[in-house]
Amino acid sequence: MNKITRQAINEANRNHLATLKESLERRMSVARASGDDQLLRQLEAEANYLR
Repeated sequence: MNKITRQAINEANRNHLATLKESLERRMSVARASGDDQLLRQLEAEANYLR
């Protein structure tokens, strides 16, 4: 695999992870606002997995 392709894959992976984290933060915010503690715990567990 050439260097450019490897760099593109690494950048795509970083972008994908950033998008997942942003989405997760929005979902956690909505869960907090609605008082859904069970969903919030699940989302917090997912956040721990992504760290």
